[in-house]
Amino acid sequence: MFITPGTPRIVIISYSMNYGVGKCVWSALGDVTANLIQATLVIFVIGSFFSENSLILNIFKWIGVFYILYLAYDIYKSRPKNLKDKEEITKSNLSFFRDGFLVAGTSPKAWMFFPFIFPQFIDFSSNLLSQFIILITTYIVLDFLSLIGYAILAQKLIKWITANPKTINTISASVLVIIAGIIVITQQY
Repeated sequence: MFITPGTPRIVIISYSMNYGVGKCVWSALGDVTANLIQATLVIFVIGSFFSENSLILNIFKWIGVFYILYLAYDIYKSRPKNLKDKEEITKSNLSFFRDGFLVAGTSPKAWMFFPFIFPQFIDFSSNLLSQFIILITTYIVLDFLSLIGYAILAQKLIKWITANPKTINTISASVLVIIAGIIVITQQY
């Protein structure tokens, strides 16, 4: 799940090209923090609640769709980083963290992933906590590394885009709008 392109990866790619890989670390930390909270809640607190309560999933879906559309607008309107300039970045580290956290935290896909996939790797008759710690640590490390991998790849591709720097923002914003549309159409609960 964490290797496949999706909303968090699109945000990371755009941020990498506009702000650099270093700032993407904060977005990636926000993403994995949201995933940690989601997995903990799903395994220890609410379990099958989401799978049985479609209204809550729909609320998360629409919050996520609106936030994705907001990010698409924000990315489209942002001024691309000029590689030759060393200008000050106006977004704070907390802002990058928040974006990563909200994109991952409002994803209905993630809320469905943890209750359906994680239990397959846990023996509920054994020590649940130690199994969960191993599973979530593995997931978080691999997810974080894949996000940073996308950011590094985007930095390598930036040389192709320097001739028309607004291109990546337009492409990223368009992809986010398409993802929001796909979520609205395909994720019916």
